[in-house]
Order: sequence, then structure tokens, then C-alpha cells
Amino acid sequence: MTALYVRGGQKLQGKIEPSANKNAVLPVLCATLLSEAPIMLRNVPEITDVTRIHAFFTDLGSTVEWDKDAHTLSIDHSTIPSSAQAKLPQAMRASIMMIPGLLARLGEARLEHEVKGCTLGAREIDPHVKVFEAFGATVSYEGKDIVFSKKGKGEGTRMWLEYASVTTTENFIISALTAKGTSQIVNAACEPHVQEMCTFLEQMGCTIRGKGTSMVSVDGCENFKPVDYTFVEDFHEIATFLALAAVTGGDIAVRNTQPEDFMLIDRTFEKFGAHVEHKDGWSRLNAPEKLVVQQNFTSHITTKVEAAPWPYIPADLLPIFIALGVRADGPAMFWNKVYEGGLTWHTELSLFGAHTLLCDPHRLITFGGDKLRPATVTSPYIIRVAIAMLMIAASIDGESTILDADPIRRAHPKFTDNIDMLGADVKWVD
Repeated sequence: MTALYVRGGQKLQGKIEPSANKNAVLPVLCATLLSEAPIMLRNVPEITDVTRIHAFFTDLGSTVEWDKDAHTLSIDHSTIPSSAQAKLPQAMRASIMMIPGLLARLGEARLEHEVKGCTLGAREIDPHVKVFEAFGATVSYEGKDIVFSKKGKGEGTRMWLEYASVTTTENFIISALTAKGTSQIVNAACEPHVQEMCTFLEQMGCTIRGKGTSMVSVDGCENFKPVDYTFVEDFHEIATFLALAAVTGGDIAVRNTQPEDFMLIDRTFEKFGAHVEHKDGWSRLNAPEKLVVQQNFTSHITTKVEAAPWPYIPADLLPIFIALGVRADGPAMFWNKVYEGGLTWHTELSLFGAHTLLCDPHRLITFGGDKLRPATVTSPYIIRVAIAMLMIAASIDGESTILDADPIRRAHPKFTDNIDMLGADVKWVD
């Protein structure tokens, strides 16, 4: 068990250079399997899943050099032998996005039946299976393994997703690059990290039309160019540091070269009386004296934050706004339209003295403004829930402990070092 010990009550202040987005880095790493050309990736975060993929590539026979101090990763897959066999890492959800590249390169990939990830609820792989089958792959069971196999190139296809799944969209795009002709996906996910993967693929010489929209067309690609790519800042991490300023009464500026992605996020901060300013490549939140839930013009309707696929507020950010709701005066409703298991941790908030009501698996009301107390709480295996608990603990005078906080390391390298620089008193305890 890994726990975080937090001595709270300090107003966090300072400047932060955020890391890259895990949800952009992992699909890009998976997509590199398509290419025999040398690839250089910069601003690569030292996180758990990157470590796993690095180990997998090395075992596969790729030439990979990871300079953790310089945050660079050079990859050459031309050294993978044709006799290589691929049993994908079971401990991370991103494994499934390596299948298109492995099918194109080796003709087969194996995945354990239960693919792990954050404990957000049921996360089926059926949409991915339909994508692989649409491009000519066969999928079968062999013991505890799911075996994906394919001979030759598939034909371009058109697919209409039942819902705008990020990883299914990414798998469709990567698979389409290995097919003949043009493919199109309707109801595509358009999150910033999906767009960033497309930008990387375009630099590799791929043709993708409709990036950032719900309808994306992809041409099959024969030749992939060498590429030197630098990942942009993680909008999740930027929003998290801004929320830390709001919840602790502090003043934090975060490097942000894509403030155009923050219009709705900014408006959501405003719902709690907190204002974000974007200037000269930085985003800053100087907290108000007190967080207060802002009343709607339609006064009989509770102020709410609705999380759904982009361009809604991302479900991954909902926990940090719940932390604001706990601290702010007044009631607020939080609606997770994506995951049915994303709010079950609300019972831990009562240990801090917070008043919440779970209406159903998707909707939670916070009745903020109560005096909170330090506590020992347990995080589920959800990255930003662990961070939300840390945020609340950091805002309370006294010593708190967050058990099972290790999911933070899956997305945010040196997270505690960064908040220590801002004036927090936080340390890992094994």
C-alpha cells in the first residue's frame, strides 16, 4: 500500500511547468509500431504506463533509448524480428491500442481477457473488437488470452460509433492507416489528446481529415516519415494545479500554450467564484477570499457541472470540481454521464466532514461550506479521485493520510515535488 501524508492549511503559490498528457503519450507510443523510421519524442513524462510500454518494446526487439533527465524517448522499431511474439501488458488499458500496429507488423497479438485501468465501472472491449474485425482481423479466445490475427492489408471502411469513445476512435484511426483506401469514422471522439495523436501521425506523413470533429477520414499510409515530436502540456494537469490554487486560497500560474481548450473549463471555475486568467502562455488562478457556488439566473435549478465526452467538461476532471464543491458555500450537482462507477468514492468525503448526497450512480450533490477536519481516507484506483482527496486534505489545517494514492503516479510525474514547490507539505509513505 502506498499512502500520501498531507499536512494541510497552506495557501499554495508559485509557477508550474506541467507534464505532457498521459492520454496523448500512450496512444502515440502505440502508434509508433506502424513505422520502421526513427522516431524522437520529447517532453515524455516518467509515468508508470510509459515504463511498461518501454519494457514491452524492448522485449519485442525494438531499439529504445529513454533519457529520463532530458524527457526524451528515441524509438526504432526496424529491429523487431519477424519471429517476435506479442503478449501485451495486462496492467494498463492502453495495451489495446498496440494491436493495430502489431497486426500490421507480426500478424498476431495476444491480450489477457481482463484489461486493467482505472476502476470507473464497466469498460468493454467489444467496440475495439468490432474495429479490428472491420479491418479484416479475426478475434478468438485461447485459454485466458484473446487472440487477434490478420493476414495482409484490410480494406478501408466506414464506422458509426455508438458513443464517442476515445480509445475506440484512436484504434480506428491507427487501424485505418494500415488499410487500403480511405476510411471514415462517425461520432468520433475529439478530445485534445485525440487531436494530438492525429497531429503526430500527420507529422509522420499520414493524411487525416476532420481532426477535432465528430467525423474523421483517414487514408491508408504506405510510407511513414521519421519524426521529431514534442508533446504539449496536459490540460488535466493544468486544470488540477489551478484547482489547487482555488481550494487552498492560493495563487498559482501554470504554463499553458493552448488556452483555447479552456473556455468551458474557465466557466466551470467561475461557477465556484474562481477566475482564471490566460496571458503570455500562462494560466493563472488567484483564489477569491471564499469559494461560493454561484446562483443560476433560473434560481430554482441547482448549479451543476455536467461531464461527458469533449467538448463537455471531461469526466476525468469532475473529481477536482467536486473538491471545489465540498469547499464552496452552497449546493452543487455533479453529473458523470460517462462512468457509472465514477462517484462511489463520495463516502470517503464524509470522513473529512463533508456533506454529500449520491442521487444515483451518475449524479452527486455537494452541500459545501461545512467546517472540515483532517482524516484518513482511502482512494479507489482512479487518478484524479486520489488528487481530489489530496486537494481537500491540503485545504484543511492538520494532518491527513490518503491510502492507496498510487494512481497519481500513473499520470503525473513528480506531482508531489511540484506541489511541495508551491508550499504544500506532502510526502509518500509506503
